[in-house]
Amino acid sequence: MPKKTAPAATTTTPAVVIPEPVVRTMIICVSDELAQVLDSTRNLERHLGVTGTSCPRYWASPAIYPWQRGQLIDLRKARTGPRYCAGGPIRLLDLAGMRHGAYVGASVRHAHWTRVVAGTKTATPWPTFLQRHLSDPSGYPMDTATAEFNRQPRVQAMRMYNAAIYGPGALEVTELEMFQAGGSAYANYHALWALCTDAFLTEAGDRLQPASAFFADRITYLERAARYLDSLDESQRLFAVTLHHP
Repeated sequence: MPKKTAPAATTTTPAVVIPEPVVRTMIICVSDELAQVLDSTRNLERHLGVTGTSCPRYWASPAIYPWQRGQLIDLRKARTGPRYCAGGPIRLLDLAGMRHGAYVGASVRHAHWTRVVAGTKTATPWPTFLQRHLSDPSGYPMDTATAEFNRQPRVQAMRMYNAAIYGPGALEVTELEMFQAGGSAYANYHALWALCTDAFLTEAGDRLQPASAFFADRITYLERAARYLDSLDESQRLFAVTLHHP
């Protein structure tokens, strides 16, 4: 009789898990009536279905009249520079100034980053390591992913600089992928992010946000959100919210 052979061992390839985007700040389109309720109660979960607090990040228009201040949400006083608020009608917000300021600031930051990492090789961004961990948690633990990411010379250069200055002016290691895309891409990314942040809730209740943590999906989101923002009437009220996660 022919010998029986043992069945060949099968190996299972872990399914690829795409890392989700980090959403800390959201821009919400609200009606005039709802804006008044939000300004007095801050009950965002009840009225908008999101858990968070108002985020004073918009610049109020420098040409605003005193009687128009009541139309702005959570307006803050400022000794110098622009006055900040959490939102209001687009016509009363200095969106152009915010975009320009973010672009200039990011351009300077990228030039500085270029000097800090000079001589180092292009590094693999964190989402790639995170994706590998999420796809195979037991075979590729988080500690291993973090250690391998941090061992890259370019990441070490950024972390060493941050350790030395310890405070404002630190280079965000999480923005490595954006930095490596070049000065123009980095500046334009922050110029659009200043207006659209991490996610956008439209008038119709549709939520726009990146499909993943990778820079390519962030670009796709910002392109959609910026086009949507440009299509809104100047009377539309915007409201910036810092989300609270469990």
